[in-house]
Amino acid sequence: MKSEYKANSISLAGAIAMGTGVMIGAGIFALTGQIAQLAGPLFPLSFIAGALVTAFSAYTYVKMSNAYPSAGGIAVILQKAYGPTTVAAGAALLMALSMVINESLVARTFATYSLEGLGVERTNWLVSTLGVGLIVFAYLINAAGNRSVGLFSIVMAILKVGGIALFGAAALWAGGISFEAATDGQSTQITGFVASVALTILAFKGFTTITNSGAEVNNPNRNIGRAIVASIGICVIVYLLVAFAVGSSLNLEEIIAAKDYALAEAAGPTLGRTGFYLTVLLAIVATSSGLIASIFAVSRMLAMLTDMKLIPHSHFGMPGAIRDHTLVYTVVIASFLAVFFDLSRIASLGAFFYLVMDIIIHWGVFRHLRQEIGAVGAILLGAIALDIIVLAAFTALKWQSDPLIVLVSIGMMVAVFAFVGLFLRHRPPQEDKSEPHSHM
Repeated sequence: MKSEYKANSISLAGAIAMGTGVMIGAGIFALTGQIAQLAGPLFPLSFIAGALVTAFSAYTYVKMSNAYPSAGGIAVILQKAYGPTTVAAGAALLMALSMVINESLVARTFATYSLEGLGVERTNWLVSTLGVGLIVFAYLINAAGNRSVGLFSIVMAILKVGGIALFGAAALWAGGISFEAATDGQSTQITGFVASVALTILAFKGFTTITNSGAEVNNPNRNIGRAIVASIGICVIVYLLVAFAVGSSLNLEEIIAAKDYALAEAAGPTLGRTGFYLTVLLAIVATSSGLIASIFAVSRMLAMLTDMKLIPHSHFGMPGAIRDHTLVYTVVIASFLAVFFDLSRIASLGAFFYLVMDIIIHWGVFRHLRQEIGAVGAILLGAIALDIIVLAAFTALKWQSDPLIVLVSIGMMVAVFAFVGLFLRHRPPQEDKSEPHSHM
């Protein structure tokens, strides 16, 4: 299995590009309208709150990645915290699934912006077809190898970060700092604002892509942490710039009405049709590169879980290594979600999975590893508390507006833990090659 991972195949710049690629691919294009709908006229502040929660969360991942850089990333963190148990396997699978969910979110966002730019009616089957097409394209890029992914990610990251920042600056310059979103008389509700942070956290969680590629990053003990901090910092600046630009061009009702393509809609009033089409092009670049980076990371995480004997594996008659198979599994599941779920429910499902997994990781590191890695316990507990507050507010709001997605999320999480528990219980003893671990 070790031969499948190429040490030093991802540079620091490549790692930063992967992190920003995943974050910007979904965060600003897919979620701005949904965040505004929950947070109200002060929605740009939700990105600041999300960055704060993410900073607490990233502390755990940086400390663990510096100590134990691995291509399994989060899976390795969980196993070291809990041992080869149902908790570790279930939480790792939740993380992998949240990443796959994010891929379907990005794919549908790509389709939405593409159809809007073409002036074609956004029917569900067209959105699904284009979304699946992008997922297949991302598969082909990933199948070409690590260096293809790294080079593509760097080029795309430069294009989209520069382009999106330019869009924000141009929109603010053309429209002025009037912030139309705050002039329609609507107020911000505290529960809605806190709930919106669950979605802004999704907009930042792409930094875990770097964690999951740790063994392949050049000088990982130093560069993983640097890449995570840099990618989050870049995205904070870009998100705030664009959020204020959108709020200066559109009022809150207009943002919510165009929530699936809010950035393109915001370009129209200040930058004209040229700005609209350039924003659509940026969205296409951002979502495609984000999807490629995400598939790169999650396929390797699933391969590591398989190698660690925490999840079952079947070749289904396919040739090649385990990583080749998990790459196929990733795109198949992402394609299924892109066909059968809309953007709002995909985002909600991803938020539930990620926050629950994040809490489990922080608790495991706090209980069993904080002294070993030199982590500050108060920061770990702070990360847990912030996650719980955001998760509670998001659940309460979704229970009022869409109880089905809450029930589906709970049901799927229960099914995940039951599935891995059953597998681990009936796994042949000779297959367990993990080192003994007593943490529970």
